[in-house]
Parts: sequence; structure tokens; C-alpha cells
Amino acid sequence: MMFLLAFASLSAGAFAQETRTTEIPTQKDKVITNGFWDNWFVDFGGDFISNYSNQELNVSANPFAMVRGNFGFDASLGKWATPSFGMRAKFQAAWGRTVYNNYIEDNTLYNQVNISLQPMINLHNLFAGYKPRVWNTIAYASVGYERNIDDKINSAIVGCGWLNTFNVTKRFHINVDIYANMGDLAMDGDKYPHLYGAPLVAEGNDWQLGWSIGCGFNLGKVGWDNAPDVDAIMAMNNAQIEALNATLAQQQTENTRLHQLMKSHKCPEPRVMAQIVTTSASVFFNINKSKIASKKDLVNVKELAECAKATGKTIVVTGYADSNTGSAEYNQKLSLRRAETVAKELVKMGFSEEKIEVVGKGGVKDLEPISYNRRVVVTLK
Repeated sequence: MMFLLAFASLSAGAFAQETRTTEIPTQKDKVITNGFWDNWFVDFGGDFISNYSNQELNVSANPFAMVRGNFGFDASLGKWATPSFGMRAKFQAAWGRTVYNNYIEDNTLYNQVNISLQPMINLHNLFAGYKPRVWNTIAYASVGYERNIDDKINSAIVGCGWLNTFNVTKRFHINVDIYANMGDLAMDGDKYPHLYGAPLVAEGNDWQLGWSIGCGFNLGKVGWDNAPDVDAIMAMNNAQIEALNATLAQQQTENTRLHQLMKSHKCPEPRVMAQIVTTSASVFFNINKSKIASKKDLVNVKELAECAKATGKTIVVTGYADSNTGSAEYNQKLSLRRAETVAKELVKMGFSEEKIEVVGKGGVKDLEPISYNRRVVVTLK
């Protein structure tokens, strides 16, 4: 039932995320939320579990002592709904120990299994903003069910933990997990904890402190795409449109003046002169992408294409990447791919491929904020 509830909870959240863009107030970044099959993970680990029983008498507090603990293993399946918030369902099987005193032969072993649902918070992404990292530190809470198989005792458990993940590759990571669980006073098999008449260490409940070291695998798409800064892009587009309108207004004024000269016979013969268009158009891209972020950027590109057709000019398509992300060699290739993407759009508009020059400028830091540099600039030559 706990596994079914976990999948139902994760699935409902994931289906609601397909096309929305989310901004968490405490996060520094806007990201495009993932689809149902994105950012799943499966983990496996080996455990050492130390038991603190409410009936124990003056037992060493050392959590690594064998008089308290024994070994087990765990497996979990989870999904990150956002860079900061996720959930996993965890299954664990181990040998627990009923602790009475410092003599290991008196502290009997029992077989236990438990399953729990664990909401998680990635503290790095929550407070420092999302970006791919080698190390992520994650806090989580836990609620579930434990079964003492030998003594046929069921117990609800609650707890918390601190998970650290270390990314070796995009798909593979190593986990170090520290956790604590609290259960019923008879969870360890001792149903009569008050018969011994001595002070109780954890009166009322049995506790477990555990450590897990293991590995995991990321499934589906890994990570999130940064959402484009729509306001900034619109502001730049508006400025470009205003510049284009100003140029057109100057051309109209000049045409009117020439028409008046011809009409008053002050010019012996009319001459048609080509107007040099100096304006440009920009097309923006998301980080690490060569797909155009917004097709609206192509409106200005089409206007320039029409001007180039009328005047017989060549169009120069220059691609850029931001220098803060990726190596110089990678950014050079990315800037060229972006330029080629816009060049293909010009060909679709009916502009001759032979009249298009494609240039890749690599990573630059010409504009602030840095996201403005992920662009292609279209000019006339």
C-alpha cells in the first residue's frame, strides 16, 4: 500500500508539470519543469542499524557497537518534481537487535522489514539555485511501516535523515545516508519494557539510528532546462523594432523629399539610389541549446530578409554562446550550430542560401545578464 501511495503521489505531481514553468520563491533560478518520465532515480545501499531499546540497562552509547546493531540493505525508487523538491519510496530489510545490556549474547537478533515514503528537499538547489553539481546534500522526513518478522509485531515508524549524493557521471551516483527512525515501544520484540525496574534510556518508544552507503542510477531525462528570460528578450526585441521603425521613417522622409524635387522640376532627372540598411535582428536561445527559444524572434529576421531581397544584399548570420558555460571549443561549435539554425529559417522564408554567410563567434560576455549572449545576430552586408 505504501508503494502504491508513493507512486500515486509522484505520478499526480508529475502529470501536472508537463508544460508549466515554475518559479519557487526561495530559488534563484527559473526552470522548465519536467515531464512524467524525467528525473526518476533508483538507489541501492548497504546498512548498519543501531537499536536503542526502551528496556536497556546501562548499555554503551556507542552506535557502532555490535551489542546494539547489525547489518541490512535498502532499495528505493523516487522522482524529483523540481530541482529542490522530490519524493522516494524506500524498502529496507535488516537484522535488528533487542538491546538489554552490554552482553551481546543477551541482545537477541530479529528479522525486520520496513517500507516508508520520504519527501525530500535538495538544500543546495533550494538556497544556492539550480545547476548541475558533483555533491548534493538532501534533507528528508520519513513515515512508514515496520514488520518484526520473528516476533510478528507491526509498528508505524516516523523519522528523518540526511542524504548526500556524489555524481560520478550524468547517470551514476554514490550515496551516503544517515537516518533515525522511531517506532512502537515493542518494535524490537520486547512487549514488556517496564519489568526490569531500572531507569529507561528511551522510555515509551524504540529508536533506530542507521547509516547507508550505496549507489544509484538516474532514469529518463536528467536535470532541468533554464526558462528564457521573457521580459529581457521582449525588451530587446522592442528596442530592435523601434530602431527598425526609425530607419523606415527616415527612408519615407527621404522618398517624400525626392518626390517633391521631381514634382517641382528641381532635379533634372530622377535617380534611384539604394538605401543602406544598418539595423540588425537578434534570435535568442536557451542554455546549451541550438533550438530557437521563441519563434517570435523570426519576425524581425523576416523583415531584414525582405530588405535584403529588395536591395540584393547578403545576409550575415553570426552565432554566439555565453563564455560562462562550457569550454571554448564546445562554445565555438554551439555558436555555429545556432547560426546554422537561423540560416535554415531564412532559406525556409525563400531567401537564397548562396546569399547567406554563417559565422560562429564562440563564447562571449558582451552583454549583461550573461543569458543575453546566447543569441544569433542577423545583419545585412
